[in-house]
Amino acid sequence: MLEGPPGTSKTTILSAITSEWGIPLLFVEGNADLTPSKLVGHHNPARVLREDYSADNFVPGPLVEAMQQGGFLYIEEFNRAPEDTLNTLLTAMADRSIAVPRVGRIRAEPTFRVIASMNPYDNVGTTRLSTSVHDRLNRLAVGYQDADAEERIVALRSGVSDPLGERLIRDAVALTRATREHDDVRQGSSVRGAIDTVLVATRLARLRGVDEPDAADYPELVFDAMIVALSGRIHLDEAAETTPEQVLREIWEDRFILEPHQAAPG
Repeated sequence: MLEGPPGTSKTTILSAITSEWGIPLLFVEGNADLTPSKLVGHHNPARVLREDYSADNFVPGPLVEAMQQGGFLYIEEFNRAPEDTLNTLLTAMADRSIAVPRVGRIRAEPTFRVIASMNPYDNVGTTRLSTSVHDRLNRLAVGYQDADAEERIVALRSGVSDPLGERLIRDAVALTRATREHDDVRQGSSVRGAIDTVLVATRLARLRGVDEPDAADYPELVFDAMIVALSGRIHLDEAAETTPEQVLREIWEDRFILEPHQAAPG
């Protein structure tokens, strides 16, 4: 179980591991529509009508595919899946095999793993995991990276490297991280917000002719970009009497007006 907020590189970590091992990563989104048959597989209806049930007309689902190929089955938002679907995983996780009607017993390759993820900040539409499911999981808490690591991530994803871009990266990361500490915000933005802030600001800079990090209209450029990139990514506390735009304005003012030395070039 990888437990942590969105945007903390959980999928990236699994992609790197499976790529290194040379095995597939099968992705499943946990939701109310994830039935046991979607997870395990089903018999092709057209072939069943022509040939009756057989192992040959069975269409494997992601669980069976992962077991047969020795891959990782990654179930995102694990606690949104129905309980009967989660129970389908118990035998595969405990015995590393499952019995499929009219097909036989499917046994897992040694590298098969079930990887689940949960967002601890989100409880809307989720279900409480049973003790039997918890007993079969190892838990790893995945938190946000530190500021230096997030700046390197944004630099890699945005591809900017000129002086203007370097300042945008520093400011975007600082502003994004500040959303996680604001009193009115229940869940702040991940590093994805910083990446998009830089990308939006870079394009705005071209349109407005801003090409220097110390330009007079640079702060306003950053504000416009962060409104677009971050306002939909922060989730306010239910008791907060404010808006995402007002919260972002406060964060922007803290960096560029109240403590401008933090945002100074270099």
